[in-house]
Amino acid sequence: MNNTREVEVVVIGAGQAGLAGAYHLRRSGFEPDRDFVVLDHSPGPGGAWQFRWPSLTYGKVHGMHALPGMELTDADPSRPSAEVISAYFDRYERTFGLPVRRPVDVRAVREGPGGRLLVETSDGVWSARALINATGTWDRPFWPRYPGQETFRGRQLHTAQYPGPEEFAGQRVVVVGGGASGTQHLLEIASYASATTWVTRRPPVFREGPFDEDAGRAAVALVEERVRQGLPPRSVVSVTGLPLNDAIRQGIEDGVLDRQPMFDRITPTGVEWADGRHLDADVLLWATGFRAAIDHLAPLRLRAPGGGIRMEGTHAAADPRIHLVGYGPSASTIGANRAGRAAVRDIRRLLEREPAAA
Repeated sequence: MNNTREVEVVVIGAGQAGLAGAYHLRRSGFEPDRDFVVLDHSPGPGGAWQFRWPSLTYGKVHGMHALPGMELTDADPSRPSAEVISAYFDRYERTFGLPVRRPVDVRAVREGPGGRLLVETSDGVWSARALINATGTWDRPFWPRYPGQETFRGRQLHTAQYPGPEEFAGQRVVVVGGGASGTQHLLEIASYASATTWVTRRPPVFREGPFDEDAGRAAVALVEERVRQGLPPRSVVSVTGLPLNDAIRQGIEDGVLDRQPMFDRITPTGVEWADGRHLDADVLLWATGFRAAIDHLAPLRLRAPGGGIRMEGTHAAADPRIHLVGYGPSASTIGANRAGRAAVRDIRRLLEREPAAA
């Protein structure tokens, strides 16, 4: 424990949520590397955006909200979003003097002496009075399990590994998943692949018209209710539906977005339904979403019986020291900004109410 470094707050993650939290900490009088530290396991700035596939250009990104205090202006819509947003995050960190320690892997957060938290990392141990956890979901791709999956002789990959459409030239591709990533993959791959098939567990729900402020509030309220009950957050699309834009309409008209019900088993050469129908495939692309990357919090025993962490505002109901920003209702880019501000406000109150032990 002699090598333990003490700060008031540790921020885990330097994506949208983590940088929003760090910005508000600094603005509230917390000094970087003295009062708080930001730890990020990625090799460079950009959060999960730096890992997005090259064909996801900035012009295709929906709802990227600016970080607090600095707009993202004059971005070339034809450039890969990974380049645009990584450069923006890098500029943001330097502009506001937010030093991020990277790459640092956080292995566990445990209860420490004197009411402090011990954050065990690949770069030593940090002791803090409060924690902003902003680890997102990218590191926990969700792979559903189906009978026969291990027998498939083709290629299986997840959205997190998606390389772009060119790699699927001349192949028969089954895309699994009813979210935005699944439809984007299908629309890109269709002109390269010899055949594409779209399968989802539930019929997709397409949303017409603008997603206005009232609709946004209603969606957030539904997610908030789940995390208040200690249930795992659901995907954004499950609440908002898929936007029925021109590209989606064209995909429906062309038959690319002709949804099939979920298959029942996987065979060595493809997939099969209970009625005996078989489909040959070379690739199974799982666009099945992500789960919250919070395993490092397991020693704190925060999970509720429902499988999620029951939340009150931005903090865990069981421990007001632990704030989850970018979790549940704050998983959107605009939600992360608001939650970062709210978390810092609550942390200030907590630390003022409970002065540090002598």
